[in-house]
Amino acid sequence: MPIGRRRVLEGLLAIAAAAFVPASTHAQAGLLARRIPSSGETMPVVGLGSWITFNVGDDTALMDECANVMAAFFAAGGRMIDSSPMYGSSQSVIGYGLAKLGNLESLFSADKVWTSGQDGPRQLERSRQFWGVPRFDLVQVHNLIDWQQHLETLTGMKAAGKVRYVGVTTSEGRRHDLLEEIMRMQPLDFVQFTYNVVDREAEQRLLPLAEDRGIAVIVNRPFQQGALTRRLRGENLPPWAKEIGVTTWAQFILKYIISHPAVTVAIPATTSVDHVRENMDAARAILPDARMRARMVSYVQAL
Repeated sequence: MPIGRRRVLEGLLAIAAAAFVPASTHAQAGLLARRIPSSGETMPVVGLGSWITFNVGDDTALMDECANVMAAFFAAGGRMIDSSPMYGSSQSVIGYGLAKLGNLESLFSADKVWTSGQDGPRQLERSRQFWGVPRFDLVQVHNLIDWQQHLETLTGMKAAGKVRYVGVTTSEGRRHDLLEEIMRMQPLDFVQFTYNVVDREAEQRLLPLAEDRGIAVIVNRPFQQGALTRRLRGENLPPWAKEIGVTTWAQFILKYIISHPAVTVAIPATTSVDHVRENMDAARAILPDARMRARMVSYVQAL
């Protein structure tokens, strides 16, 4: 990396670190949060996804396991839970967990619209009923489907106070050109896309653009749906990982993601209470600086 670019990134990382604030009065000491640019509201840097993991149908035992994951997530200071109509029974399972836990006020509900534009309002109402919330905090256009009509609808809902934030999503590195165009043209609060220590295309255009435009960034598929952590499982962590408080590969990956100054929150999905606690611990202690981030990339590339 050229010296000038490195110094700029180091400066940005220093600014980002200074911008971290306590996530909530309920969180364990040291949990980090970032501000949502369009409002200044704070968001813990690790959230909870529900793709596949919460799609358990109406099996009560499995639904209870998901509720336990949610309980551990909230106990650790988490706020954002993300879902979609595309995720099978995940929305109703989230609703089950929220009802069991008492519909915690700390929840930041993030859902999506995934249908034709004309059916958007009906789908959103069904989704809201599944969750059992009075309104969604954030609604995103899932994978840019019929994005123009949906954004028009969502912008109107936001103006009417029926949703607090509006965004768009993509995943697996798809349609970045169109996503970039939408980010430049539309007044978005959030954008969601894939980013991790090996999927780094977003560093070239999307992350700098989000920072420039004041758009909050949600990172999906941080572990490549588990493929990345499975690939690294048999490898040793570098001895210097302890310098940034890392004890597992999941924490290594999450630390890399959340240390980028444009990232607001990463949303790993899990069915394990131990894993959700492990993930939340990545949002504590020291974050890697620019030199350490480059070192992390080089180490993984060499494996």
